[in-house]
Amino acid sequence: METIGAEQLKRMQEAPRWGCGVERTLKVLDGKWTTLIVRELLSGPKRFGDLRAALGSPSAKTLTDRLRALEHQRILTRTVYAEVPPRVVYRLTEDGESLSGILYAMLKWGEEHPLVED
Repeated sequence: METIGAEQLKRMQEAPRWGCGVERTLKVLDGKWTTLIVRELLSGPKRFGDLRAALGSPSAKTLTDRLRALEHQRILTRTVYAEVPPRVVYRLTEDGESLSGILYAMLKWGEEHPLVED
């Protein structure tokens, strides 16, 4: 995997220690489920049940909490359709879609660096 250039390294070193872009990104992508939700929505809009099944069935409360946090951060939108039963669809915003490069870099790094088990 390629490393960053001298200019990028300098910019990272000169960034403020508190409140820098890395810290803010980590706050948005807080926790395992949050990042995986974004990964699933990169392929298109999904309903709650579809997301839950694709993620390996996290608890409904955990998934709801993460979806609300991402909606609050404007990473995704929640659309409720007035049907019986009501249908709710989640889709990424432009800000959410802009995370695709970060997730792709994580994918590449993870493939090139196997997990060391205890």
